[in-house]
Parts: sequence; structure tokens; C-alpha cells
Amino acid sequence: MTYITVREAAQRWNLSNRAVQKYCAQGLVKGARKFGSIWQIPDNAPRPDGAACPEEMPGRVLADIMPLLNTPFTPGRCRGQVEGMKPGPRREIAWAEYAYFSGNAEEAVRRAEPYQNDPDMALRLSACLISAYANLSTGDTRRTRQSLARLQEALTGAGPDTPPAVRAAQICVSAAAAVLLHLPLPEDLPPVREYLPLLPPGLRMFALYVMAHYTYLKKEYEHSLGIVEGTLAMQDTLYPIPAIYLHLVAVMGYMSLRRVEQAQTHLLAAWELARPDDLLEPFGEHHGLLGGMLESVLKKDWPEDFKRIIAITYRFSAGWRRIHNPDTGHDVADNLTTTEFAAAMLAARGWTNQEIAEQMNISPNTVKRHLSTAMQKLNVQHRQELQQYMLR
Repeated sequence: MTYITVREAAQRWNLSNRAVQKYCAQGLVKGARKFGSIWQIPDNAPRPDGAACPEEMPGRVLADIMPLLNTPFTPGRCRGQVEGMKPGPRREIAWAEYAYFSGNAEEAVRRAEPYQNDPDMALRLSACLISAYANLSTGDTRRTRQSLARLQEALTGAGPDTPPAVRAAQICVSAAAAVLLHLPLPEDLPPVREYLPLLPPGLRMFALYVMAHYTYLKKEYEHSLGIVEGTLAMQDTLYPIPAIYLHLVAVMGYMSLRRVEQAQTHLLAAWELARPDDLLEPFGEHHGLLGGMLESVLKKDWPEDFKRIIAITYRFSAGWRRIHNPDTGHDVADNLTTTEFAAAMLAARGWTNQEIAEQMNISPNTVKRHLSTAMQKLNVQHRQELQQYMLR
């Protein structure tokens, strides 16, 4: 009997080395035997039953990346959407997504982490993205860095034979991981126009959110809003999760331009999509960039939800800063309350105490007290000095 290596079998069957090893371990490769840590595969062994054909891979990978985010559903039926999925890894990733977006970081990690090294590219990319962000809230930023490193490996390890659609998925997820942490984009990313058309609708909407967020960070607020408004206007099917993120980045842009009424409209639109399914995580993630809009709109009418969002904010932002601050050298404040941070953020952008008070539904004296406390904590003397400690 003549045997070949895992690498030779992977090349012959157009699979990854990891996939071949997995199929061997599952007993799906006829005649395969293991010596120590090395698999020997009969030269005449057929391609394992159930292994996706090369031509099937791109579409399947795109359809299975972040399956809940990439699925349309009626608000209020999110859990039912997941329950209706076929049992298996794809549904497990969808449950991890639901856990994360509803603020249950520990559950998201538990469900996603087993798939971070899976030979299935869709499972691997999804699990790494979920784990990277969920572990910010669990406080385990070491695991966040490990997940980010795996995403980078998937991006840089793609060869010339990688199908364009699979490459598009790798680029989308890697860009999202960097932009949402306000980190530099991975090097050698191709222009967006080269991969965006290859993504399915839900994932494409989320990629456009990432693009709008990146444009916002460059202070191109009108451009960012153009991306958001255009994307929302053109959607003919409701994908609630990416739509929530798009509305929130619109709030960021309109608040930066002091167009408060439009910002409020988008916040309420996001809230209408999120509240029926308890999808509070995006609001906690974006709190510092929303310019006191949560305090202005949600605190009075939905006080219990507001408290939960603030709890999410504290957990998420603590982990976020532990990655962002040392990697960028930008020392975003980590010792302010959310109210102090929101007031300081507006003050750093030139808002007066009266304007901040009206926005946050508090008195000017309360604003003055919050700003005084914030400046003492940050050891600064002038309002203009707050800018170096605020989100950009």
C-alpha cells in the first residue's frame, strides 16, 4: 500500500490541511492511519463523503459567515429564527451571535470559541470575530488578541487560488475587527469596490457600516452619513442587526454635525429594531460616540433597559481600552463614569454647559459638576485639554 501525506491529500482534494486532518480524525478517510501525530493516507483513498466541492465553497462560506447577522427576520422573532435553523455548527454560531448581541458575553464565548480553529472557513471567521469582541466584555483581552491574530492569519494565509468570494469574506471580517477597535486597517487590503459586490445582502450591509464607521473616524462625517443613508434607502429586505449598527453610526455622524433631531430619529429607529429582541449590545458598544443621546432619549422612558446598556458599556469599554490604548498610543479615559464621559465628550467638541444640559436632560449646574469631576480625574485644567482623552 502506498501512502500520501495530509498536505498531498489536501492539494489533491482541494481542501485545507486542517480539513483533511479533521476528516481523518472523524474516520471519513478510508484506510487513513495515524503514527504519533502524523496521518498516513492511502494513495487511492477517495475524497471524503460530505467534503464540500471546490465550486460549492464560496457561496457556502459567504452564506454561513455570521448567519444571524446575515439573515432577515421580523423584530421580535430573532430567537425563533435561530431555533428554526438546522441543528449543527451553523446554528451554534447563530446562538453565539444572539448571546453576544443581547449582552451575554460569557455565553457567546462558550459557544463560539470551539470553532476558532475549525477547518471550515465560515465557522472559523465567525467564531474568531465573536470571540474577539465578547472577550472584551469578559475581561480576557489575551483571548481577544488571540482571536484577532487568527483573523489576521486567515487574511494573510490566503493564496492565489483562494476563491474571490472567500477572500471577500476574509477581508470583511478582518476590516470589521480592526475598525471597531479603532485600530489601523490590515495592510494591503484591496479597495472596497473589489469585494463588496461579492458579499450577500446582510453581510454587505454590515460591511457598509464598517466603511461608514471608518469614514467617521477620519472625520468625514458627511461622507459617512451618505454611506449610511444610501444603504438604508436601498435595502428591500430588513436585516435588523446590520441595520441597528448603521443607524447608530448615523447618530454618531449627526451628533458630530450638531444635527440633533436627525440623530434622535436614527437612535429611535435603531431602538425599534433592537428592543423586541433585547439586542442591547450595539448600544453599549457605541455609548461614548453617541454624544449623550442615550441619556437624552432612552433613560427616561426605558430606565431598566438604559441601566443594562450602561452595564454593558462599562464591561465592553474596559476591555476595548485595554486593546486600543496600548496599540494606538491614544489614552482614551478609563476612569470616568458614563455620564462624565458623555458630558466631557460634548464639551471637548465645543458644546456649552447649557447645550450639554439640554441634550442630556440635566441642569447646567449638574453638567458643571460632572465636567469638574472629569477634569480632576484626568488632571487637566481647560476644557480643550479633554480632547486627548476622548474618543475620536
